[in-house]
Amino acid sequence: MNYDLSSIDVGIIIIYGLFLLGMGVYFYRKSNTSEQFMVAGRGIPSWAAGIAVMSTYTSSISYIAVPGKAFDDNWHPLIFALTAIPVTWFVTKYVIPHYRKHKIISVYSYLEEKLGGWGRIYAAFSFLLFMVGRVAVILYLSSLLLSSFVHTEISTLIVIVGAITIIYTLMGGMEAVIWTDVMQSIIMIGGIFFVGYVLMDEVLAQPDNLIQKAFDNNKFSLGDPDFSLSSRTIWVMVIYGLTENVRNLMADQNYTQKYSSVATEREAKKSVWIAMLIYLPLTAIFLFIGTALFSYYSGDAHLLNESITKGDEVFPFFIATELPIGIKGLMIAAIMAASMSTVDSALNSSATVFYLDFYKKYFFAGSSKKRSLTVLRWSTIFWGILGITFALLMIKAKSALDVWWQISGIFGGGILGLFLLAIYNVKISKLQGILTVLFSIVIIVWGTFLRDLPEPYSWLACTIDPIIIGATSTAGLIALALLFMVFNRKK
Repeated sequence: MNYDLSSIDVGIIIIYGLFLLGMGVYFYRKSNTSEQFMVAGRGIPSWAAGIAVMSTYTSSISYIAVPGKAFDDNWHPLIFALTAIPVTWFVTKYVIPHYRKHKIISVYSYLEEKLGGWGRIYAAFSFLLFMVGRVAVILYLSSLLLSSFVHTEISTLIVIVGAITIIYTLMGGMEAVIWTDVMQSIIMIGGIFFVGYVLMDEVLAQPDNLIQKAFDNNKFSLGDPDFSLSSRTIWVMVIYGLTENVRNLMADQNYTQKYSSVATEREAKKSVWIAMLIYLPLTAIFLFIGTALFSYYSGDAHLLNESITKGDEVFPFFIATELPIGIKGLMIAAIMAASMSTVDSALNSSATVFYLDFYKKYFFAGSSKKRSLTVLRWSTIFWGILGITFALLMIKAKSALDVWWQISGIFGGGILGLFLLAIYNVKISKLQGILTVLFSIVIIVWGTFLRDLPEPYSWLACTIDPIIIGATSTAGLIALALLFMVFNRKK
């Protein structure tokens, strides 16, 4: 569905894109070593690193898919944000001190020290696949919004948005990533507060009091409290939230590289707390917007276009039909900011992992400064193009948030298990470690593909909610590793 944009709105979006490219050019002069490209010389202030970590959490997935999920269902995504608080305590107390002590840039080098090279290779490769999926989902969602306003095919917009992000990321490195993230976060937060205020005024107004529609339909529920793992219950979201947040802050280069860009351990811890204390209330606002949109379009005065078939499309429709000229352009720029601030991080961290964990480790350990930068920049382009390619395949997805949750579970599950073994010094042999990883992969394959089997094989079918397959594979990996450890002690 297409909406019209005024010349003012179009101008705002164009200026925003040009400004990002300008920031890339500005930081290009500073990004003259591989360490500067990867961790900005460890000179980023904690508040900026914290905002950058938060911006990685809040992409177009938050801006479009979270309100869409609240519109379609309820507030169960809030559980994910709530579980981030105890996880932050765990990571700042037990994980960050380990990483700072070893002066880690690629977090997967920690696995080699604790478990061996096999752990590093598996985790790094899984991370790269995970980042391709993340970039694809985010580019798709941001282009979905933009395609509603610009009379251009969504596939063309995916390529344009991806190309702009690739260019300023490869030019400016981590310093450009973090400072553009700060700027983009300010735009994003301002936009979401404005829309939240507008909708709150509408749905709470008397005598209509449209918010009652949401209460009547149980839209503020956190989910089914029954202890079941086969549907999206509260317990499923708790399991998913705990495991995924630990994986994010402990085992995901996308996050660890940002809090590694500050000067001290204390600053690193502070940056993570800043990120989470902003992320939690922002998630509540995103969910409120989705619920308020449900109430808004449940009344008689405002009707959704009949062509809208899923919650992901409702917020763009509201922006197009209800917001004034100028504000509309700023909101679109805000969503593009949320998208690009996550994609740039994914591209920079993917380039870093490829360079440190594969290229430098196994091929050219003694590369010159110039060659190292060239590899980092060309790998940024490569992973960006791969993300764009898979984004084009996302166009027919029913729910982008569900797709993202499944991708994160599939590619993230085994990685977390290995980091937990490493942090607690679980000693197993190389062969045993490989077997634990293979076991976790078998669980992932079972949980992903063996569903709704015909009657003779129904006993093999997985009935666990797809978003906790990663958690299940992590549990399986750890359980088998502990059995091996007990066996080793008895020998």
